[in-house]
Amino acid sequence: MCVVMGYLGSTLSEEDLKPFFDRTVSRGPDMQRFTCPKGAVLGFERLSIMGLSEEGMQPFEHKGNYIVCNGEIYGFRKIKEELIAKGYSFKSDSDCEILLPMYELYKTDMFAMLDAEFACIIYDKDSEQLVAARDPIGIRPLFYGYTEKAEIVFASEAKNLVGLVGKIYPFPPGYYYANGQFTQYYDPTCVETVVKDDIETVCKNIHDKLVEGIRKRLDADAPVGFLLSGGLDSSLVCAVSARILKKPIRTFAIGMSTDAIDLKYAKEVADYIGSDHTEVIITKEDVIKALPDVIHLLGTFDITTIRASIGMYLCCKAIHEQTDVRVILTGEISDELFGYKYTDFAPDAAAFQAEAVKRISELYMYDVLRADRCISVNSLEARVPFGDLDFVRYVMSIDPEMKLNKYNKGKYLLRHAFEGDYLPEDILMREKAAFSDAVGHSMVDHLKEYAEKKYTDEEFKEKIKKYEHARPFTKESLLYREIFEEYYPGQSEMIVDFWMPNKEWEGCNVDDPSARVLSNYGASGE
Repeated sequence: MCVVMGYLGSTLSEEDLKPFFDRTVSRGPDMQRFTCPKGAVLGFERLSIMGLSEEGMQPFEHKGNYIVCNGEIYGFRKIKEELIAKGYSFKSDSDCEILLPMYELYKTDMFAMLDAEFACIIYDKDSEQLVAARDPIGIRPLFYGYTEKAEIVFASEAKNLVGLVGKIYPFPPGYYYANGQFTQYYDPTCVETVVKDDIETVCKNIHDKLVEGIRKRLDADAPVGFLLSGGLDSSLVCAVSARILKKPIRTFAIGMSTDAIDLKYAKEVADYIGSDHTEVIITKEDVIKALPDVIHLLGTFDITTIRASIGMYLCCKAIHEQTDVRVILTGEISDELFGYKYTDFAPDAAAFQAEAVKRISELYMYDVLRADRCISVNSLEARVPFGDLDFVRYVMSIDPEMKLNKYNKGKYLLRHAFEGDYLPEDILMREKAAFSDAVGHSMVDHLKEYAEKKYTDEEFKEKIKKYEHARPFTKESLLYREIFEEYYPGQSEMIVDFWMPNKEWEGCNVDDPSARVLSNYGASGE
């Protein structure tokens, strides 16, 4: 991961901005650089992944235009060849160097042309303005706000902007900013034509498109590793990658020292695909100690995000400290596309599809935020194959009637697509266990117990009154909110609300986000 910052105005200098930029130095530890074109400041902190030489350091400049980009541009070599044929020359092997020539040729139309995970800021010399954009899923983070002088500032993380601007806003995924306006250039949830093919055709396309999404994310000039929970999604990413690379991959799993559910399944997968496997074991003390750091790095008060982040953060911390891995592939976004345990309760296909649209649209506040921050704070780069735009576009277009759980097995289409010898049958058909539970049921229990001891019932009732937006509703949620407010005072609206099952559906009106409380959880946690 890298860090970008952009400021348009005349009252702040590079020296003024640097202390705020330095808050995320672990995200881009290799090098830092500012450039100050007329009326603006651009900053970049680099984690070297593609084009490892210093020539790949940003900001890039071309004909007086500048760019900083945190991203991976897939298929950039073909685009680069086309640009060379048009007379452009390049100094590095960095994928992001193609963006300025593309901008000069296509202006803001270029954003819809990209197959990428990115957040970028461009200085346009002709208009002397900043242009910014973010990928359609929001896999790469970007925030913005305005100074007291109403000057706009962009930055990769909210923590870069605390104390620098007033209200902090997430940059909306799939939008670009130009001439003071935000414009949507792509909506991955918009279905133009519903796919009504037979199930075998649909599953073959799911298979082929996911394999291709994984293949393109294995392209890196730095060592690659894989988070492996033993659940369906991460196991598929690992199995497909091992088959593509034709060599042992490096996999990492985490679990509590007492009751880790996933460790045994992760080991089964690792043994099956022949990976170089590492287990990270954590304790109750590790969990409680990590809590403030996790909330600070996340910039959220959301219960399920925080629970799931503790294991991921500690696993990635171990990877950073003990290995040379710099790129991590993960299994996020599958649930939003194919369904969670609670979407088994969807009353009909239209409701299922509407829920998928909502979840994909909000990913940048929840699962994608978690993956980005837990991985990047440990100087690693996250890649998310299930977020491949072609794959997302296709799965969203499948007739939702087919995606309903009519098969007595959640996410059946994905499972059926990879039947064969990719994974052991018991892994391929294993029921989902929520990540925070699968690290060990005791982890969530320890967090709840810690919160329960911190507040009396009277204190809880009194303290929650001060919060109008996303009011805490349990002692655990109050604990998280109070820690959040220490680091991000008054900025809770960056997160729209708590991630919870759709309470309007029968069977889903619960008071905890964990699938453990649902009646259909069954053998998921075993």
